[in-house]
Amino acid sequence: MTTVDQIAPPKRRRFVSLTLWVGLALVTLHIITGLLTLVWTPYDPAGMTGGRLEAPSLLHWAGTDRLGRDFLTQIMIGSRIALIVGTGAVAIGAVIGVTLGLLAAFASKLLDDALAATLDILIAFPTLLIAMLVVAAADTANLGSAIFALGIALSAIVARLTRILTKRVLLMDYITAARTSGTSWLGVVFRHILPNIWPTLSVSFALQFGLAVIAEASLSYLGLGAPPPNASWGRLLQEAQGTVYTAPIGAIAPGLALVSLVIGINLLADGLRDTIDPTRRAR
Repeated sequence: MTTVDQIAPPKRRRFVSLTLWVGLALVTLHIITGLLTLVWTPYDPAGMTGGRLEAPSLLHWAGTDRLGRDFLTQIMIGSRIALIVGTGAVAIGAVIGVTLGLLAAFASKLLDDALAATLDILIAFPTLLIAMLVVAAADTANLGSAIFALGIALSAIVARLTRILTKRVLLMDYITAARTSGTSWLGVVFRHILPNIWPTLSVSFALQFGLAVIAEASLSYLGLGAPPPNASWGRLLQEAQGTVYTAPIGAIAPGLALVSLVIGINLLADGLRDTIDPTRRAR
């Protein structure tokens, strides 16, 4: 005789994305490193604790720079700066982009077409070029201007994606039902539109975080990012280009740190997409 336990459907296995966990591990490592620099670093970041361009040793695990400062300390502080820039730029881009995208989706056809064309033009320009123009217009190069410039540059991408997703949601039957029941457009936005487009936007935010980190390193390399004594990875690479043959660790270490954070962010974004999208889970 067949029992109830024998015919019960098997339990569904919980989907776990390997890329999500690998990306999360890399990003968490940088977050811990950045937070640690707020309370402790191996040496004083501005202190000349050794000779110039010393090789890695027990006292200085990554050697010293051309001024005799501990290079591991500089790399650790670079993690904090990269996280601050990435978080700030994505936050600014999200606020401006989501607002513009929602306005474009609810606007008249003429205004919608004008905003869509403007966004397409802005997206056609490289992010770094737009950030350089904003920093130049601000007439000052510091960490705050770099974050603001990158946020402005990234907002066009967020706005375009928000506009497309919002227009798709507005065609759904439950939006019509909500409006028929008397729900205001503001209520529709917060109760139906934002919860439905947020998963896709979160993946985009993760990818733009990595883009912002690379762009900030490029700005610092060009002298338009965080000024000394801020140990940005881009500035460390710029300082190491003259000693790349005599002290290669100066170029290798910040390069590896930058690559590991960007790869971690990209893997985290891929893992989020795999977790959110049921078709990718099936594959």
